[in-house]
Amino acid sequence: MTDVRVLRGADPLLDAEAVRVISSSPKWSPGKNKEGESVPVTYTFPVIFKLK
Repeated sequence: MTDVRVLRGADPLLDAEAVRVISSSPKWSPGKNKEGESVPVTYTFPVIFKLK
């Protein structure tokens, strides 16, 4: 996973934590095209914080 960034931030501390968690996730499998070759894929991963 490369180029992890926040599209719509809530607070700088929460944004940094979201980037840290996503960046430390296990290795993802790459996308494949019709020929079976690995290709870059853009994915938007929603992160929701609930305060108690």
